[in-house]
Amino acid sequence: MPDPLSGLSSTQRKVVLACYLGWTLDAFDFFLLVFVLKDIAAEFNTDIGDVTIAILLTLAMRPLGAFLFGRAADRYGRRPTLMVNVVLYSLLEFASGFAPSLTALIVLRALYGIAMGGEWGVGASLAMETIPARSRGFVSGLLQAGYPSGYLIASVVYATLFSVIGWRGMFMIGVLPALLVLYIRRAVPESPNWQRTESSEGGTLTVLRSHWKLGLYAVLLMTAFNFYSHGTQDLYPTFLQVQHHLSPHVVGTIAVIYNVGAILGGIFFGMLSQRIGRRRAIVIAALLSLPIVPLWAYSTTPILLAVGAFLMQFMVQGAWGVIPVHLNELSPDAARGTFPGFVYQLGNLLASANATIQAAIAVHYGNDYALALTLVVVIVAIIIAAMTGFGVEAKDVAFGRGRLRAAAPPPEKCAA
Repeated sequence: MPDPLSGLSSTQRKVVLACYLGWTLDAFDFFLLVFVLKDIAAEFNTDIGDVTIAILLTLAMRPLGAFLFGRAADRYGRRPTLMVNVVLYSLLEFASGFAPSLTALIVLRALYGIAMGGEWGVGASLAMETIPARSRGFVSGLLQAGYPSGYLIASVVYATLFSVIGWRGMFMIGVLPALLVLYIRRAVPESPNWQRTESSEGGTLTVLRSHWKLGLYAVLLMTAFNFYSHGTQDLYPTFLQVQHHLSPHVVGTIAVIYNVGAILGGIFFGMLSQRIGRRRAIVIAALLSLPIVPLWAYSTTPILLAVGAFLMQFMVQGAWGVIPVHLNELSPDAARGTFPGFVYQLGNLLASANATIQAAIAVHYGNDYALALTLVVVIVAIIIAAMTGFGVEAKDVAFGRGRLRAAAPPPEKCAA
């Protein structure tokens, strides 16, 4: 397979790097909270469950951020919107370290959710509109790999610095991504396909309304995708702790291993989609996750569990690695700053009850987390394969502002 970045100009490479780092550092800031829930609860004399409201509101506010920042990107440009977005989520992360009460922290995390929700769609549209069509698959996988990359960085920071700086210091470190703005300002140009969109006919809202069927399909697909990722990640550490009684060190090591699998899977299937099509790559990844379920959920040793987790996340995030390019290619030209991020984050909102659902299933069956994990992943993997296989595709479609594409791409673009 040829080098997917060969032939890219220096400027195009810088755009890809900036957009990858934007999502990586956004995820880094998000996951810092996950590691310090217990410590925040202790300081504010409350339960961990009360602190998790901060996570819930972060997720709930992401669709609002995707819509607001997406419209700004369509109206004022991808580059300035991305810069404002990065500064905002960095400053809100920094401010979280000074929260005087749990209520203040929850409010700050809700505002952070708005900023977090905006980054993915704006960064993905800027990258996809800048690079040639032949590089989209690889770059798609690389961009999506930013999420587990951020998780890995947060894990390292927690392991090495928490004992010295505490939970407040962890949030203060989260301001560092703001430095990325200096790089974007110096090295990253505006998207070559962007043109200023006025709030008249052809504006973002008009375009979204005229493509509501495509939007509904994309939201339902992304709901299944978010159940797929959260259903295999959120409660897996709890499963390892409660059902297998593994130590924090072993659980952390397995988490590192499956995040490496997630990064590799996203890049591999993103590249594969460039050769065989977006839909085929997603369907293959989703179906290949099914035979891994016994190894992933029902192994009895840490080594086999680690192998199963690595393979599962390779497939799950492999399917996800195609999503940035798939949604951008399906998006109407005049709403590309808004459409991909908005449908993604709406799907995330609709799937936000996943952890509660899985926990309830596990408790009902005597803390059988393996069963809860299995039920969700099997059901959603089949749904994703079916929805994608019978859905639409616009691989390598030319981006341009001279037309509005219909909800269904031309037949030759839909062939699986």
